Amino acid sequence: MIEPSEKIEEIEIRLLLEALYVRYHYDFRNYAMASVKRRLRQAREQMGFSTISALQERVLHDEAMLPRLLGYLTVQVSEMFRDPGYFRAIREKVVPHLKTYPSLKIWIAGCSGGEELYSLAILFREEGLEDRTIFYATDINQDALRIAEAGVYDLDRIQHFTENHRMSGGKSSLSDYYTADYGRVSFDKRLRERVVFSDHSLVTDAVFGEMHLISCRNVMIYFDRPLQDRAVGLFRDSLTRKGFLGIGAKESLRFCSHADSFKEFVREEKIYQSTAK
Repeated sequence: MIEPSEKIEEIEIRLLLEALYVRYHYDFRNYAMASVKRRLRQAREQMGFSTISALQERVLHDEAMLPRLLGYLTVQVSEMFRDPGYFRAIREKVVPHLKTYPSLKIWIAGCSGGEELYSLAILFREEGLEDRTIFYATDINQDALRIAEAGVYDLDRIQHFTENHRMSGGKSSLSDYYTADYGRVSFDKRLRERVVFSDHSLVTDAVFGEMHLISCRNVMIYFDRPLQDRAVGLFRDSLTRKGFLGIGAKESLRFCSHADSFKEFVREEKIYQSTAK
């Protein structure tokens, strides 16, 4: 039996999510409720509100509060060459197919602070594909997009990034791609010259056309099933014929309504190839 206080909290959460959509056009209404509840409880406590309703009132009347709340609702946790086997599979099994195209479009959906973007940009440079590639890096969090566009990270993260790069089959030293100063590293701005950074929501926005590879990892685990279906349908319609889709290790297309539009390409790394069109 649900306690009255929990029932009230669920009502408050649903009202807050509706308010965010109507007021700011950010749609979290079909995110997995358990995850949303956990994050909003954390936001309420750390931001100093006694109830979700009090948090809602403040966010509705003070736009400056919105980025803080989005920081809780959009999880920004990533690292360069995260899950090195995924990038090794792209390098060894996907890249040979991509090399047959005169030009390429790559979409990093839910790019967070840009770590996955720079991982792919470096990989494509090492494989001789950088000059023929346009990267699209998208997220709904404007603060995350600003971090991604700056390409600056704490120096204490670099050792782990470097080890991931090596394990992914990197063909050079990661230090070739950044300069270090005052405890921070700045990645080569040339890695961003062929990148389009854009605010884009998998919940409400339309397709990006004719992509050869879409990488969207550890994003859909926060969606409910209908929203997962929408996102995968968006990817299907955005891919070229025989284009590739990479998803997170804990994600699957098995029970998705669009599963028939893809075949497993590298099963262990959750890389699929489109069979649509």
